[in-house]
Amino acid sequence: MHIIRYHTRESPASLVGVRDEGQVYGLPGVGSLAALWALPLAEIRRRVAERERVPAGDLTLLPPVDGRTEVWAAGVTYFSSREARVEESERSADVYRQVYDAERPELFFKSAAWRVAGDGQTIAVRADSAVDVPEPEVAVVINRFGEIAGYTACNDVSSRSIEGENPLYLPQAKIYLGGCALGPAIRPSWEVADPYDLGIELTIRRDGAVAWQGRASTSALRRTFDELAGYLMRADIHPDGVVLSTGTCLVPPAPFSLADGDVVAVAVDQVGVLTTGVVRGLDRMREAFARQAPHGGVLA
Repeated sequence: MHIIRYHTRESPASLVGVRDEGQVYGLPGVGSLAALWALPLAEIRRRVAERERVPAGDLTLLPPVDGRTEVWAAGVTYFSSREARVEESERSADVYRQVYDAERPELFFKSAAWRVAGDGQTIAVRADSAVDVPEPEVAVVINRFGEIAGYTACNDVSSRSIEGENPLYLPQAKIYLGGCALGPAIRPSWEVADPYDLGIELTIRRDGAVAWQGRASTSALRRTFDELAGYLMRADIHPDGVVLSTGTCLVPPAPFSLADGDVVAVAVDQVGVLTTGVVRGLDRMREAFARQAPHGGVLA
């Protein structure tokens, strides 16, 4: 079962439902995902169980985040990520070694809901960056009470050249139009028996051929999801819940960089496959953004 955000040709407004064994069900009284994450976990489970079958029509999935729900991210939570950050940072490599071993994790804001791309949509790399990569991650959906309600796939697109120049450039390397994708849907947490045994696979295709591919697992995660969620909620509130991407375990080695026209697939076992196209530069992303928005895309 997956919790989905979608629209149909007959109903262009954003809808929330459940897809289970090929059937689509509505959630009575739930107008948005943000409203669902404002509830305690037990109530979320009850609402999902009270689903009502609805005609699917010409269904199009939307990014599984809306309203005031923000996307945050954690960094350097896998040893492979630590090594990638050290590799790209000549003058500040020790910063990443220290944060990997520290008690406090690295957490940072990633995206507002309206900026997030979904499955079949478009991500971007910055025109002022030389080395850019996708970062495949498991993202946890956390309700307002700090409880983990579900899991989805995230592409935490990153500029390695900008972040590597200076760690204080992290926001420019991570937060921009086209820099975050989520989806295709949300697997409820109560259906995942062991979230620390989820395979993660990254496939990058260029001109129809595989340009880079790798596979890893959440078993290599240094921190627990509950620990990361706890730090995120420690001194802040998220009234409509929050999505927290939990760090990458797969980083294509330099000098590999995403290129205009690439297709990126992030696959998470039991969750799904998030596939996005790639454009380079703000002008190209604006064009993609405009095409997606009128049909219930990133602006819906």
